[in-house]
Formats: sequence, C-alpha cells, structure tokens
Amino acid sequence: MPWDESLVNSLVYDEPDPKQGRVLSYVQSLNEALRIALEDNESVIVMGQGVDDPSAMFGSTKGLQDRFGESRVFDTPLSEEGMMGVCTGAAMRGLRPVYMHNRPDFILLAFNQLITHAAKCHFMDNGLTQVPLVVWAAIGRGWGSGAQHSQAIQGLLMGVPGLKILMPSTPYDAKGLMLQAIQDNSPTIIFEHRWLMKKNGFVPEGKYLVPIGQGVCRREGEDLTIVGASHAIELAYQASKLLAADGVDVEIIDLRSIQPIDDQLIEDSIRKTGRLLVVDTGWAIGGVCAEIGFRAVEKWFSYLKGAVRRVGLPDVPTPAGYALEQHYYPTAQNIVDVVKDMCRK
Repeated sequence: MPWDESLVNSLVYDEPDPKQGRVLSYVQSLNEALRIALEDNESVIVMGQGVDDPSAMFGSTKGLQDRFGESRVFDTPLSEEGMMGVCTGAAMRGLRPVYMHNRPDFILLAFNQLITHAAKCHFMDNGLTQVPLVVWAAIGRGWGSGAQHSQAIQGLLMGVPGLKILMPSTPYDAKGLMLQAIQDNSPTIIFEHRWLMKKNGFVPEGKYLVPIGQGVCRREGEDLTIVGASHAIELAYQASKLLAADGVDVEIIDLRSIQPIDDQLIEDSIRKTGRLLVVDTGWAIGGVCAEIGFRAVEKWFSYLKGAVRRVGLPDVPTPAGYALEQHYYPTAQNIVDVVKDMCRK
C-alpha cells in the first residue's frame, strides 16, 4: 500500500485502521529502526544490559544479535560509568554506539562520562572531535518500581550544553527519531515511556528521518495551548476529547525534542490561543514545565491572557504502592480540571 503522508502526524491513541496504512507497534518500530541502522552503517553498534535477553529490552532489540552477531549487538556488564566511557571513546574514534538502558535511573551512574566528557569533547578541541552517541532508556511506571526505578530525569539534563534530548510519542516518531539520532554527530538521549510501548501506529517501510528540534501540532484549537512530549501527549489527547464535549477547544503541541525546543511552533500557537498549559512526565519543579513556562513569560508575555500553568509530578519521590501511584501520576482529568480553570479566568 502506498504511504499516505497525511498519516505522519496522526495520533495513535485510538486504534489505527490497517486499511489506511502500515501499522506497527511502538516496540516494532524501534526494532525496525535499529535493524535499518545496523544494515546501513557498519560503524553502528547496539549494546546494553539485556539487549540479548529473551525480553530483548522490551522487545526493541529482539533478533538483532542473531542477525548481526555478537560483535555488533552485545550485553554489557553492570558498570554504567565504565561502559558510558567506552561508548564515548568509541564514538570519538568513529563508531556510532547505541547504548541501551532499561531505566533512566541507571544513566545517573554514568553522569560523569556523559556530561563531563561526551557532551563537552566537541567544544573543547574546537570542533575537531565528534561524539555520535545515542543513549536510550525507557521511563518506568507502574508495577511497584518505586523511587529508584521510576525516575523521569529529563529535566536534570535539559541544561547540559552539548546534549540533545528526544521524547517520541508515536511509533512513527520513535523510528524516525532513532534513525536521526544515530545519524547525528552529537550525543543524543532518547527517553521513551513504558506506557507507549504497547501502542500501535502508522509506520512506513524503509528509512526516513524525523528532524531533531522540530515539533508538531497534533490537534488544532482556539482556546488554549497544551505543550508536552511523550506520554504527556496521550494524556492531553484524552483530555481534549473530554474538553471538546464541554465546548473547550485545545491545541496540542508535541515537542518531540526537549533539547533543542521548537520555539517557533510554541509561539505561533500561543499567539492564537493566548493561554498555555505545559504537561510533562517528569517533576513539575524545574525541567520541561519550568523551562517552557519561563520562555513563554520571557518571550511571548504580550500574547498571554492569563498565567501559565503546569501539570507534572509532585515534588516527592515516586511511591511503590499501587494506591499511592493513582494520586502521584497526572491523569487526563487533572488536565481537564486545570484547563477549565484557566479558561474560566
């Protein structure tokens, strides 16, 4: 079936119709991206704890070692800082490593290599050295992972010069951003959300790239702008349907990349709606909510009809119990309540 370009920006939170186009799961799209990258470029390697396990990193690396061999797809020891150093050095010497982590929490163990070395080398030698490194992790949520295995650390890394940070929300973007990140010559972090892993969406065959730093308007609206990325877009989409039933028309901006940020897309939307709500899968304090909210006040204050609001995680560690999790994580109804309050004022 010929690929329909109108499907590129379609959301997948309502089950897609295979008659409209090729449908893959989120995990299948990641697996396909890694396979294409490994086939296209012999300098690409995929490594990480469990990439060759039966679960194959949520299924994203399934079958890759059998196809490309243990020298290009391989398990790594429990030494995150050491392996991040290996990846940084390998990237400096011409390889293109994809370093897979089960959780962002484990990246914390490698901050010295990632922030002090990988992100800085290019700037310290006048651009002579490139570090084409991709660091991948899936944000945990649910099943009682608790404070040490469910952290969304994207906000901690937004202020590090030299790092690019991607947060896809659809299978189409998951594949295209992975391929773009592997091709990019800067160290790039991809944060996936575990709750997106079982979603399906339209994904064309073959290689295509989603530009880093280019967001997309997922839903056009007149009353208020919701900005977010990753699973926050699904919540915003669910909320938009509830709000539409009450006559509130929201616009949804999917950043796709939180470093760099597509300022022009946000500005154009705020010019139209005059109201801004930022939604994030991480803590509301600092990070995505704070950065975009401040940019709005600093750059686009004259367009605003009221205060910028935010919805994110509360300023406490992640609980392990199911009952507490229901109060900890934002919901579509939380977004609905905040939007209605903003529009009333």
